[in-house]
Amino acid sequence: MLSWDDEPSSAQRAPQTATNLDAAPAAEVAKRVNADDKRIINGSTDVNQLVPFKYKWAWDKYLAGCANHWMPQEVNMQRDIELWKNPNGLSEDERRLVKRNLGFFVTADSLAANNIVLGTYRHITAPECRQYLLRQAFEEAIHTHAYQYIVESLGLDEGEIFNAYNEIESIHDKDQFLIPFIDVLTNPEFTTGTTENDQKLLKSIIVFACLMEGLFFYVGFTQILALGRQNKMTGAAEQYQYILRDESMHVNFGIDLINTIKMENPQLWTPEFREEIKALFLEAVDLEYRYAEDTMPRGVLGLNAPMFKGYLRFIANRRAVQIGLEPLFPNEENPFPWMSEMIDLKKERNFFETRVTEYQTGGTLSWD
Repeated sequence: MLSWDDEPSSAQRAPQTATNLDAAPAAEVAKRVNADDKRIINGSTDVNQLVPFKYKWAWDKYLAGCANHWMPQEVNMQRDIELWKNPNGLSEDERRLVKRNLGFFVTADSLAANNIVLGTYRHITAPECRQYLLRQAFEEAIHTHAYQYIVESLGLDEGEIFNAYNEIESIHDKDQFLIPFIDVLTNPEFTTGTTENDQKLLKSIIVFACLMEGLFFYVGFTQILALGRQNKMTGAAEQYQYILRDESMHVNFGIDLINTIKMENPQLWTPEFREEIKALFLEAVDLEYRYAEDTMPRGVLGLNAPMFKGYLRFIANRRAVQIGLEPLFPNEENPFPWMSEMIDLKKERNFFETRVTEYQTGGTLSWD
């Protein structure tokens, strides 16, 4: 047993040979990482050596995420509380919309975080990408915090809202669509290295980047931000703006990850695999449209469920093209162009006039 008080033996005190002294440093130097040897999946380089960079785009997104840091409790919810408590403040349809929205989102970001920390992260072998995934997981925690903060501020039934993914069919169906893709990656016996398993990993990344964060969130975002545009629930809407900005970065990172995996592993992108992905896109559009119908059975805020059919098809087309598929729904246009403006928060003032939306930490905040 090792003891710090023991005197070294004569054998331990003996000087090493010149051969040993020369050989050891060379063997250790050989462990330095060559950027060209890095791979997103199935890499053999040391994942603990962040540099030299190969995937600079991942590091840049990590830095951007850090610069955009925000915390929910910094947003004033007083006007939302007063409006919610006023019997005439919101219509019943508007209240249903808010509660359904929170019912989906309070657990959605937890599912996304679990998928990252228990699944995706351990199968990615590029440390730059792992660095961003850690930041993304933290942002998912902030988003869950934000929804909890809204629920608590409004005095909603926490059990009802947080268990909605078990009780509300339209929410339950979306989550059940996602869970099998989490289960695959979180299975401790799952490993990459075969075409079949590498395709399973790629499929899961596509589902979460393009369909969960890139599609399932957009009905809810549009609805809450539409409330904000009418000067209602402005504190909640402000937080949703920040969440939308974060999620847009998550989607962009995921798409870059997907396309790089495809480039490094072209054998995965078979015609049969592409058909499987297209089928998932079509199913996701249908699920999100059914959620839109459930959250707004009647027209509200100048919106109605049929308007979302075109919007969801427009978004699905965009996501498909971004990963190298053909558009699934020809000739669809964006019925909510103001949503595109909401995503780009650079150097604009929040239209709720409560704060600067280019929220960045410390010395990176720009006021001009």
